[in-house]
Amino acid sequence: MIITVCIGSSCHLKGSREIVKTLESLISLHNLKNKVELNGSFCMENCLKGVCVKINEDVFSLEPKNTEQFFKEEVLRRLSNECNQL
Repeated sequence: MIITVCIGSSCHLKGSREIVKTLESLISLHNLKNKVELNGSFCMENCLKGVCVKINEDVFSLEPKNTEQFFKEEVLRRLSNECNQL
């Protein structure tokens, strides 16, 4: 799984640095470094609502306060679904 967080100027002002730190921490906490690749990207042209984050090609809009919920609902769920399909 590839998670890409926008670190462009608009998203930076909306908290992308905090989101990256939270995701790094959660990936480490759940021992997912070998399953999740965390990348940064400059403007992904979807920054009106919040920080633009992609899981593979699916686009989400995050705020620092909903990053943990996003991780549980999207990242862990998707990884669980992948494991169940094997």
